[in-house]
Parts: sequence; structure tokens; C-alpha cells
Amino acid sequence: MQSKYEIIIYWSEEDDAFIAEVPELSGCMADGASYIEAVENVKKIIDEWIETAQSLGREIPQPRGRLLYA
Repeated sequence: MQSKYEIIIYWSEEDDAFIAEVPELSGCMADGASYIEAVENVKKIIDEWIETAQSLGREIPQPRGRLLYA
């Protein structure tokens, strides 16, 4: 499944890994040893998050796109 959710990626000293968060999907995040690995991992987690929400009958937020402020 292709998603269009915003992904925020940052380095975590504590985890010694890149962290990829999807702010629009509560609790949806993944990590990776590299930037690319974190992105690939979070793509899988987005799909799993959506599948789980669907199976529980929960609302799935529509992607908002790019933030207009930071």
C-alpha cells in the first residue's frame, strides 16, 4: 500500500538509530541503522497500523500532506 503520510526522521543518541515517526498515525514509528532503513521500516509499519485500525473498526486519518509551519 502506498501512503502519503508525513514522515519525520531524526537521529536518536539514546537508541543509536534513526527514528522515523508518522505524526498523523498515533504511535506509528520505526527505527533503523540508516536513514534509508528507517524509512523502509516505517513504510511497513504504516501498512500494519492501517490494517490493524481497519480490523478494529477505527477511523484512519487522511494524509494532510506537508505542514505549513514548523
